[in-house]
Amino acid sequence: MQTDVLASVPLTASGQFTAQNTNNIARCRIKSIYIVPSGTAGSLVIKDGGASGNVLVTVNTVASATQPTYLLMPGEGLLVQTSPYGAVTSLGSATIFYG
Repeated sequence: MQTDVLASVPLTASGQFTAQNTNNIARCRIKSIYIVPSGTAGSLVIKDGGASGNVLVTVNTVASATQPTYLLMPGEGLLVQTSPYGAVTSLGSATIFYG
């Protein structure tokens, strides 16, 4: 399945992932995740449908502001049925690449 791949606005606090035009991202497949950690260990929890939605993936980071994390999702990517929400703990930022 070929699709255009887009990048979200970097998320710096918990909330909905938004497109570059600042509209909330709807149903999509997350192709990859790019995380800039902070000086302390942190995590990104991606949920489907808001803060109380189903957890799709949890990514823990190292305590180093100089070691970004890039995760490529296998297959067709991670399916988000409603809208992607990121619960951020001690991160610089998190960006999703989706289609």
